[in-house]
Amino acid sequence: MRSLKVLNKYLYKYRAKLLLGVFFVGISVFFGVLPAQLVRKSFNIVEKAIEGFRDNPNFDYTDLRNQLMLYGAIIIGASLLKGLFMFLMRQTIIVVSRHIEYDLKNEVFKQYQDLSLSFYKRNKTGDLMNRISEDVSRVRMYLGPAIMYTINVGISLLIIIPIMVYLSPRLTLYVLAPLPVLATSIYYVSRKINIKSERVQRQLSAISSFVQESFSGIRVLKAYTREKHSLERFSDEANLYFERNRELYRINALFFPLMILLIGLSTILTVYIGGLETIRGEITTGVIAEFIIYVNMLTWPVASIGWVTSLVQRAAASQERINEFLDVDPEIKNKNVEEDFEFQGNLEFKNVSFTYPDTGIKALDEINFKLEAGKSLAIVGRTGAGKSTIADLVGRLYDADSGEILVDGKPIESVNLFGLRKSIGYVPQEAFLFSTTIAKNIGFGIEGAGAEQIQKAAKNAEVHHNIMDFPQAYETKVGERGITLSGGQKQRVSIARAIMKEPRVLIFDDCLSAVDTETEERILNNLKRLIKQRTSIIISHRVSSVKNADHIIVLEKGKIIERGSHETLMENKGYYAEMYHQQLSEESKKTA
Repeated sequence: MRSLKVLNKYLYKYRAKLLLGVFFVGISVFFGVLPAQLVRKSFNIVEKAIEGFRDNPNFDYTDLRNQLMLYGAIIIGASLLKGLFMFLMRQTIIVVSRHIEYDLKNEVFKQYQDLSLSFYKRNKTGDLMNRISEDVSRVRMYLGPAIMYTINVGISLLIIIPIMVYLSPRLTLYVLAPLPVLATSIYYVSRKINIKSERVQRQLSAISSFVQESFSGIRVLKAYTREKHSLERFSDEANLYFERNRELYRINALFFPLMILLIGLSTILTVYIGGLETIRGEITTGVIAEFIIYVNMLTWPVASIGWVTSLVQRAAASQERINEFLDVDPEIKNKNVEEDFEFQGNLEFKNVSFTYPDTGIKALDEINFKLEAGKSLAIVGRTGAGKSTIADLVGRLYDADSGEILVDGKPIESVNLFGLRKSIGYVPQEAFLFSTTIAKNIGFGIEGAGAEQIQKAAKNAEVHHNIMDFPQAYETKVGERGITLSGGQKQRVSIARAIMKEPRVLIFDDCLSAVDTETEERILNNLKRLIKQRTSIIISHRVSSVKNADHIIVLEKGKIIERGSHETLMENKGYYAEMYHQQLSEESKKTA
């Protein structure tokens, strides 16, 4: 239960509604008990009428009949009021659980957003999704049904058992004897059901992951003609799911028969023992009828103890999984939330080194460079040289292990994190688009972006004419991860999204790799005006993308091996010049 203590703040937040729910539970139990007492009195009236008739065939039944009619009306009214207050009980306690579920999901999602990029490299997306959906839903079952039934059991026992003991202590003992057995049996059956349902859920997750992966990689699947193999694998997974479901429902089938058996046993004991006491003249037949009603009133609340215990166990396990992520301290913290910051573009790296915490790979080794506002810096090098790591450090997606990064002369850790990122237009290496319209993807960084602004950004990114070729133009939905667009189109939409913000700093992380050199040239020409007005960092494998930059650095295994302008580096005849001639030769062969 310790893992569930974190939920106490939510219970306190909604304490007024919960207390109101407890009140409604008490009232509904009261209106459930009242008819039982009236049934006893009604039986006694009938018994009295029979005795009166036996003694005097002309016995006047008018008063007794009026009493019975009154009791009948009260019983109907009490039943209706019980139903009303049970409805209000659920409208308070169950609705409170939904509110807490909403709050908890928001808390988990906010924590997900606050956590650093390295966290997402350590954890699978499916697991993250499962904790915010399945685990939170299980916690809600503790906050709603478990609490409601626990309160119901407590109040029912407090009200009903003293009445039963008052009427007949011996009969009470016999009647209640099977109920602990019922609660224990249902607890064990519920545990078995939970174990089996866990296996079913895990298999369902496996099927969902398999299907999602198959649909995401459908192009590769078809290209390698692996449809039949994929179907066979799906059939295997589905058969396993079927078998686990069959195991679950075999055990599930025991639940209600077991409950009905033990309820019947209590009823039989009530009639038998009550009958013996009635014969001895210790109780009336009305007491037997009242006890039978009480047995039915107590059966489900007592049976629910086992079910509730199972719910609490599941909720505790789920909350423990949720707490694992809630307790994770974000590695990247915003140390200056009060002072706003607008990055003007002055950037300096001083002996910066960085090693990825997950892999232990040293990406940067004592990097030094200085970039003035309004200037452009190009970074080139082989794959894995550390180019993208520099972009990540500028946006503070990671913090450097050693050395210092200065933005406008201030240590990057000391400035407002959100202000820093707002000032940066970042185009990642792998273009990611949301499954909405092209217009909304381009205008993602600006609230209420106008159509003219969006089209202007698209034209600068050389993607406007492609968008207009679609039947719905800018209102075309790009599908999951932009699947309806080609690689080059996705990159250009991503560029349009970045320049749409009109940021002070632009970072292009090898974002033109999927476009041809002619389109690349047009995009770069369109961006020249923007680049001149802003600080820009251009990361690329292509020399054609970086040759016009004010300053170029060449990385190799995390170290700067060359630096200077395009002309200077060509004169040095080093790695940069070699790469330039090699790419030029490849382009010549393509055009030949």
